[in-house]
Amino acid sequence: MERQIHVVQYGVGPIGAGIVRLILDKERLLLTGAIDIDREKIGKDLGLVAGAERSIGVVVSQNAKTVLSSRPDVVVHCTSSLLPDVADQLVECLQASAHVVSTCEELAYPFRKYPELSEKLDRCARQHNAVLLGIGVNPGFAMDKLVLTLATVCHRVTKVQVHRVVDASQRRLPLQKKVGAGLTVEEFQARVAQGVIKHHGLPESVAMIADYIGLPVDRIDESIEPVVAAETVRAGNLEIPRGRVLGIHQVAHGVSQGNESVRLELEMYAGASEPIDSIAIEGLPALKLDVPGGIHGDYATVAVAVNCIPSVLEAKPGLRTAGDIPMSYFSGHLGPVS
Repeated sequence: MERQIHVVQYGVGPIGAGIVRLILDKERLLLTGAIDIDREKIGKDLGLVAGAERSIGVVVSQNAKTVLSSRPDVVVHCTSSLLPDVADQLVECLQASAHVVSTCEELAYPFRKYPELSEKLDRCARQHNAVLLGIGVNPGFAMDKLVLTLATVCHRVTKVQVHRVVDASQRRLPLQKKVGAGLTVEEFQARVAQGVIKHHGLPESVAMIADYIGLPVDRIDESIEPVVAAETVRAGNLEIPRGRVLGIHQVAHGVSQGNESVRLELEMYAGASEPIDSIAIEGLPALKLDVPGGIHGDYATVAVAVNCIPSVLEAKPGLRTAGDIPMSYFSGHLGPVS
């Protein structure tokens, strides 16, 4: 019988809690620790904190050093979208010789935006024989890895366009707030200017596609506009009146010498009537892939993080991306079936 993989959960917010519940369904994965700074969670059983409706004998701790001293095989890290904010957390995990799967969006492909920090994290991972992977549904799958996979059957690729429409009313409340649902247009624009409202990860996905496929991208431009309610919309616990913001329309362009070679368009707003994930590749052959209804971001992020654990264990040490590793479903059975 195969040895169980020892896992620590770092961050038990909505996504972290979902990851805990999924890990509990996988026989090969064993939760051995949990880290969080929320006083309402510290000292409580992880299973109950994560909504698993049962105690699992693992207590949430705010002391990362103590939890990591148990030498877990993998840390699943879910704390922030911004790489500089979590870099020290990642280094501490790597220094414990733990592989790290992180949902930090800016970690998905940080090489263009943070070249020095990327080098530091890669060096730290290699020094401690560990793998560091930034992953999720977007970035990490829907608007980049899926493109790279589809392009496998192309002789050549000249342009990539991806359009993702997400009904934010079906998503967690923190995400609804992150896209500005319920704000006035003026409040939305002010928070965009402050960098508070945006979906993090589109420039990272543009860069990943360009670099792996070899498309010329010298500059990545990004625009963010509000989607405004034409009538009152009810989204979960939110009621958004006419004239208020439902969410974002965000576009990232990969450009070289005035020519656009990568275009990623994201509409994420409450009440979107026709969610979809759509990929169009210009090349030989030209390809079009549509996922009607779209890929549910919360379910998918949880699944991708857990399903990538076996690939991370097999990967070459260092800072890795979705483009580097094979991605497939992980049954989690103890035994010959993987």
